[in-house]
Amino acid sequence: MSDNIEHCVIIGGSSGIGLATAKRLVSPTMKVTITGRNEEKLKNAWKSLGGTVGKAAFDASRPDEVRRFFDGLGPFDHLVLAASGGKGLGPFATLDLADIGSGVDEKIKPQLACLQAALPTLKKSGSVTFISAVSAQLAAPGIAGIGAINGMLLTLAPILAVELKPLRVNVVAPGVIDTPWWDFLPDEQRQAVFAEYAGKTPVGRIGRAEDVADAIAFLVSNGFMTGQVLTCDGGLRFAA
Repeated sequence: MSDNIEHCVIIGGSSGIGLATAKRLVSPTMKVTITGRNEEKLKNAWKSLGGTVGKAAFDASRPDEVRRFFDGLGPFDHLVLAASGGKGLGPFATLDLADIGSGVDEKIKPQLACLQAALPTLKKSGSVTFISAVSAQLAAPGIAGIGAINGMLLTLAPILAVELKPLRVNVVAPGVIDTPWWDFLPDEQRQAVFAEYAGKTPVGRIGRAEDVADAIAFLVSNGFMTGQVLTCDGGLRFAA
């Protein structure tokens, strides 16, 4: 690969924020590889990108598959960790505490396993971007569990920015974003939730995956940003 071309790997790049980030980053000077565990979804994402990116199907929650992927990848410049999770929602008084452990297994451990496996070949001049959520910063009923899960990534960013220097490590914390993450709700209920949050958000709308992709692209490209949490929520955390 030419020295003028960088390579970004997006874990969880087959839909939502990960896919939008691939669309935002891919260019003549940025090679992109997307990953996902569902081969059909990954293939459809690859097609939507015009077949211009690399792709690899594996389960990021399986350390053996993660190591196999990174062992065969070769040197690269940027890692975007967009693995998502939805465990830990609900009132604290009735929250199944096992859901917090499940949420860590679902979202946090895969991101950390990918970073560990990537370190031997991730260039020190490059970057790591975790995707957390504004639930880690928002004081609202019903999100204690998921907020605690996502808060782990906010805590890790400055620690790893110092420990792994000069590799840059940052976090994006999205607000309410219209992505497949919300598909667990029936359409009518989902639209009602979106309308409610749009009314609470200072910018007057919920977010789009492209909004978050722009924030990620900024952190990938700005060589003087590390240890930072970039909140992309339209101001929701100030008004909810």
